[in-house]
Amino acid sequence: MTDAPRPDADLSAELLTLALEAAHRAGALLRDGRPDDLAVAATKSSPIDVVTEMDIAAEKLITGYIAERRPDDGFLGEEGASSAGTSGVRWIVDPLDGTVNYLYGLPTWSVSVAAEHEGETLVGVVEIPMRAETFRAVRGGGAFLNDRPVRCRPAPPLDQALVSTGFNYVTAVRAHQAEIAQKLIPRLRDIRRGGSAAADLSDVAAGRLDGYYERGLHPWDLAAGELIAREAGALTGGRPGARPDGDLTVAASPGVFEPLQALLEEYGAWHD
Repeated sequence: MTDAPRPDADLSAELLTLALEAAHRAGALLRDGRPDDLAVAATKSSPIDVVTEMDIAAEKLITGYIAERRPDDGFLGEEGASSAGTSGVRWIVDPLDGTVNYLYGLPTWSVSVAAEHEGETLVGVVEIPMRAETFRAVRGGGAFLNDRPVRCRPAPPLDQALVSTGFNYVTAVRAHQAEIAQKLIPRLRDIRRGGSAAADLSDVAAGRLDGYYERGLHPWDLAAGELIAREAGALTGGRPGARPDGDLTVAASPGVFEPLQALLEEYGAWHD
């Protein structure tokens, strides 16, 4: 069996350059343009799952910047950008991952920009403006933080692992997720809840977390961060044998991934 051919290096470089610039511009807009009277513009899955005017502005900036330079590409964005494109490239954009943190003035929020080529994630960028950090990865090329290569942590025993998670905005799902966390806490060093999936996945890549799991993510939440974590040496997946998806996303150092995934399966973390 032979490996599938790698995408053209020139295409990778072009997409990475665009992703970096688009994420940087959106991050600057969000950081410097946040109004003092920032308000909720709409809600999504529930009254506490909010959209602000800045989410919408940032997505328009990203998609407009990229479409001007690659008009044949497709888009999938959290705030409504959706087009098929004809080039084989699709951009997956979360213009503001961690909207509630942003709304409250908390620093853990990010801009996530990924590019798929023929259905495989090729490029991922996660910009975290309030930490002055830019994570990036190209498939097969490793992961970087501000131009410095990063690797996930060597795996500790599970009972010494620091693991992050997130909670859904639908009340019934949140209640079940709290039950799972209650069962996991005695089995781990501790649990963290950062509020931005893209930032959590990037922190796994940087060795700041031993693992991360969450149910209910969308493609724009995980596309860039999952690639970055994987290129940093982490293992990623969903339920056993499955890819990361809305049922379950797990990313962790090898040696933490398998027992964490097994516990999540045992506890039924993927269903209500």
